[in-house]
Amino acid sequence: MPTTDLTAVALRLRAILDPYRAHLAESTIYNMPVLRRGGSKGHDWFAGVQPVEGAVKFNFLPMHTHPELLEDVSPTLRKHKTGASVFRFTEIDESLASELEELVGRGFLAYMGKASPQ
Repeated sequence: MPTTDLTAVALRLRAILDPYRAHLAESTIYNMPVLRRGGSKGHDWFAGVQPVEGAVKFNFLPMHTHPELLEDVSPTLRKHKTGASVFRFTEIDESLASELEELVGRGFLAYMGKASPQ
């Protein structure tokens, strides 16, 4: 059963980023909380969760800078993509969260330059 409570959706999306918090610095860009490499500035950021009216945004820059990350994304997840680096959720279930976790893991490697994102 999908979680539709927006607070719970935001908490679940933030949990997806928890494994990366030890490797990245907390920051903001345009008042949006993000994680980024230490010392990076401007638009060099990894991801962040942003509650907005009626939804929760999962901002994920690697899918913009490495579009090949999206090649195997399911139609279900793709329908939540609302911008070059944004997913928008009003609900989330574990299947969708798991797929997003896998995408974020590949995106982290691409962002850090540690491996090919494929």
